[in-house]
Amino acid sequence: MSRVTADSITSRLELAPHPEGGAFRQTWAAAETVTLPDGRVRPTATLIYFRLLAGESSAWHRVTSDEIWLAHTGVVSLQYGGDGSAPVEGATVLVGVDVAAGQVPQAVVPAGVWQRTVPSAEDALVSCVVSPGFDFDDFELAE
Repeated sequence: MSRVTADSITSRLELAPHPEGGAFRQTWAAAETVTLPDGRVRPTATLIYFRLLAGESSAWHRVTSDEIWLAHTGVVSLQYGGDGSAPVEGATVLVGVDVAAGQVPQAVVPAGVWQRTVPSAEDALVSCVVSPGFDFDDFELAE
């Protein structure tokens, strides 16, 4: 994705800065809901666009639901590991569409597991599905 294309995508998709880094916009939330064990209600799933520019990263963070990363263009170096009070170095996957180069078009980060992206040489656009649905109350940035 060229810089002009990245700027165009950001504008056309109406992306806004995300607290972890990158830019995003929620595009869908399921009409069906689920009641969590603590009584909170969430959509069964939510969907966002998430864009990272070349050299940009996202901070260590975790959510209380499973998160599925789906590649559209470019490649994201996704690291995840640890479900305690702090992240640990764990698995790294390249989320992208070039399967022959070892990239995977989708990756799953289990609920409660720390994750981040590290800088890549190219811009990337992915979608993330979170189930049960994402809410910022369920989002934690590492200190």
